[in-house]
Amino acid sequence: QVQLQESGPGLVKPSQTLSLTCTVSGGSITTNYYYWSWIRQPPGKGLEWMGAITYSGSTYYSPSLKSRTSISRDTSKNQFTLHLSSVRPEDTAVYYCASDYSRYPKPIATTPGEYDIWGQGTQVTVSS
Repeated sequence: QVQLQESGPGLVKPSQTLSLTCTVSGGSITTNYYYWSWIRQPPGKGLEWMGAITYSGSTYYSPSLKSRTSISRDTSKNQFTLHLSSVRPEDTAVYYCASDYSRYPKPIATTPGEYDIWGQGTQVTVSS
């Protein structure tokens, strides 16, 4: 069974770059056809899909965050990492990594409800 664990700083200053890493166990991030995403939930708001990296290393981003977001992976460590630049207080949220598995290649899922395995989440606060 695949398990996900987020790690990273809990407090980031405005204008800095936030980097969060998701460590995957119980399966390889390169296995067909897994899709690995970052999803966040600001206080009092709903879940927001941010972006994803696929089993083949292709990346996809939410249009609203594309200019500030990148996702990379380290296959030797079975990890993928979110980088969010120029953070602002509105980026304060609980950040989750999540996975979606399909028996066949398919379009990337942008709805949080389509992801069936989630990490526990990590709180990130943007404040000076």
